[in-house]
Amino acid sequence: MSDRLPSLGALRAFEAAARHLSLTWAAEELHVTPAAISHQVKTLEDDLGLRLFDRTGRRLALTPEARAGLAELRPGFDLLGEGVRRIRASRSSPMLRITAEPTFAGMWLVPRLARFRAQCPELDVFIDASDRLADFDRDGVDVGIRWGAGQYPGLTAVRLFEEQVFPVCHPRLLEGGQGLKEPGDLAQQTLIHLDWPREKGDWPDWRQWLDAAGVGAFDSGRGLRFTAHSDCLRAAVDGQGVALTTDSLVVDDLRSGRLVRPFALALETDVQMFLVFRPDRAAEPAVSAFREWLVAEARASLPEKDQIRVK
Repeated sequence: MSDRLPSLGALRAFEAAARHLSLTWAAEELHVTPAAISHQVKTLEDDLGLRLFDRTGRRLALTPEARAGLAELRPGFDLLGEGVRRIRASRSSPMLRITAEPTFAGMWLVPRLARFRAQCPELDVFIDASDRLADFDRDGVDVGIRWGAGQYPGLTAVRLFEEQVFPVCHPRLLEGGQGLKEPGDLAQQTLIHLDWPREKGDWPDWRQWLDAAGVGAFDSGRGLRFTAHSDCLRAAVDGQGVALTTDSLVVDDLRSGRLVRPFALALETDVQMFLVFRPDRAAEPAVSAFREWLVAEARASLPEKDQIRVK
C-alpha cells in the first residue's frame, strides 16, 4: 500500500463536504463553487480507487470507506492551521489578522484604523472583509468582528455597541411639500430593504417598524432590495430612498450630515456587533491591544442617546 498523500486540496474539499453532507455548504466555507468541490472529491475518489459518497439527488451519504479515516482528517487540518499560525507569528513584523463583516469594516473600522496603527506601529494588520464565519484555527484568524447573538462555541465574545434599528435618509427627503414630516409619509417614499438571513437573528424590517410607528397598512414590501448592508446605505446617501440601519454603521454619516434620522423611533434587535477571539489567546499582545483599542473606540464613537441627530 502506497503512503503517498493525495492532493491536500482534494482532502480538504472531501473533509468539508463530509462534515456538512452538502457540496453547497462546503463550497461556501472554502470560497469555491459546488462544481469545484465535486471535482475535487471525484479526483480524490479516483486517486484512492474508492467511492466516498453515495448520492441521492442532492443528498450525500458517507460510504463506510469514507468514514474509516474521516475522524483523523479534521484534527489533521487543525494541526496544519496551528502550524501555519505559528509560522506567521514568527515574522519579524507581527501580523494581526482580522475577519470582519464587510459593511462594518468599510464604514466604521477602516476609517479609524490609522489610530490603532499609531498606537501599535510595530503591528501589521490584515483585514478579511467577508460574511463567512472563519475557522480560527484553519484560517489563521486572530480576531473576528461579527453580527450575531454572541453565541460562538469555543470563542470569547465582547459586545461592542448597544444596537437599535431606525430609519435614515438624505436630508433633501425632508424638504418640500412631499418631504417626510411624519411616519405615514413613508408611503410616498422609496423604502430600501435589506434581505437579512433570519438564521443570523431577528433584524427588524420595514413592516415591523411601521407597525411600531402606528402606520396603517400599505405595500411596505415595495422599493429597493439589497443583500449587502453597504448597498442599502449607499442608496440612502445618494437620496434614493429611506433605509433601516444602526448607529454603528452610520454614526459618521449622521455627524457629517450626509444622512439624517427623519424619526426618533428605534426598534430593539437581538443582532449585535461582537468582537470574538479564542480565550486561550486573549493575553497575546496583539489580540489584547486590539481588543482594548476597539472597545474604547466603539464606546467613544457613538453619541449619547440625547445627542443623536433627529430632524
